[in-house]
Amino acid sequence: MASENTTVVARGARPGTTLAAVSVVQFMVSLDLTVVNVGLPQIASGLGFSQVGLTWVIHAYALTFGGLLLLGGKIADRYGHKRVMLFGLGLFGLSSLVGGLAQAPGQLVAARAAQGIGAAAVAPAALALLSSTFPGGKERVKAFGIWSAMNASGGAVGVLVGGLLTQYAGWQWVMYVNLPMAALALALAWRGIAPDATAARRGRPDVLGAVLATAGAALFVFGIVRTDQYAWTSPTTLLTLVVAVALLAAFIQVERTTKRDPLIRLGLFTNRSVAGANLFILLFGGAMASALYFVSLYLQRVLGGSPARAGAEFLPFMLGVVVGSTLAVKFGYKFAPRNMLIIGGTLAALGYAWFGLMRSDGSFLADVLGPSVLASIGIGLCLAPAVSIATGGVQPHEAGAASGVLNSTRQIGASLGLAALGTVAANRTGSVLTPATLNDGYALGMLVGAGLLACGVLIALFVLPRPARATGDGAQKP
Repeated sequence: MASENTTVVARGARPGTTLAAVSVVQFMVSLDLTVVNVGLPQIASGLGFSQVGLTWVIHAYALTFGGLLLLGGKIADRYGHKRVMLFGLGLFGLSSLVGGLAQAPGQLVAARAAQGIGAAAVAPAALALLSSTFPGGKERVKAFGIWSAMNASGGAVGVLVGGLLTQYAGWQWVMYVNLPMAALALALAWRGIAPDATAARRGRPDVLGAVLATAGAALFVFGIVRTDQYAWTSPTTLLTLVVAVALLAAFIQVERTTKRDPLIRLGLFTNRSVAGANLFILLFGGAMASALYFVSLYLQRVLGGSPARAGAEFLPFMLGVVVGSTLAVKFGYKFAPRNMLIIGGTLAALGYAWFGLMRSDGSFLADVLGPSVLASIGIGLCLAPAVSIATGGVQPHEAGAASGVLNSTRQIGASLGLAALGTVAANRTGSVLTPATLNDGYALGMLVGAGLLACGVLIALFVLPRPARATGDGAQKP
């Protein structure tokens, strides 16, 4: 029945309009991951965020997006992709408006969390619609090529647009910029996507599991970022972390025993490819978030650049990710994905270590450009191979679930990593905020990020299975 419904949707849709709607959605979601970073100093001064509290502008979005992404996919499958996509777009646009109108830190953090919920509904529904509208052939290759290009270009445009908007229109416009894109995607989706067919409902989605996972991860991050006020060994910190671990343990138990449609089949993680790729991407996500955060602040708070200039100076980093992703496709025919992770992770770790040498009296050309290019190309080399490894070692019917788990892991890793690295940087900076003390904190944060990437390389070396090699008779031998 499910396949019949897919065919109905594909025939009833306007393929060109559907592709346009999905492309706008992916561009918007990708742009939102980077557009806010350049505006962080102005957001901090405008709303009165503390140095550590400012990281919650990133955490709130990453945690709800990553924590609810799997649930969003399950709900879209059950209640209809078009219906869930329209709901998610409306919520994303409304929360962007509320965020721009925020007058206090808590209001902006709440709006960012709501944005993450909207993105968790939109992203899997849009990708499912793309798959059903273009089920095969050259048109499918073309459609997914356009989708990938919008994904990469959204992040690159975000840093530039974020700087320009922050400087010339105010930080509020890094939130308002989503409104016209959400409205356009809504109009395209309403007109170009066929009404949802009746879905084959296997079981009710595991809402409890999603709540436990998201709450546990959020509380874990909360415990880490508050170590600037409460020591690691204080009763407050220990109690917070214990409760967080208990919530995550309860999530695992629910996934094992639920009679609903579970978010994750835990047996997936007995597969070395799936487990290793998720461990790698967890560390990778934390390191990448630290670069977007620390380098953006370094360009403005230490080097004294304007938001628009910082956005332009961040472009080599984002374009390097695009170049690395392109090279990963080109060399993917010659090198095993595991080897690409080792090469890309090593380049990225070296770039982050180079960032760790940044100086308070430095410059963009001497302290940022070189490590930006090296680290970003390394990051780009890792993106597609990680997905390939995580999905290539599972049964075809579980490839989508494995991909969703990987995307969730990346977002949660970004939040956990930034929480840890942001706390480390704040402790090194201390209470006296000068360009020199801020530089010391940011440099240490990037060095710790290099350590995360180095651990990722070790995982690729010792956890991921070695690629099969050809024998003399042409057979594959492990």
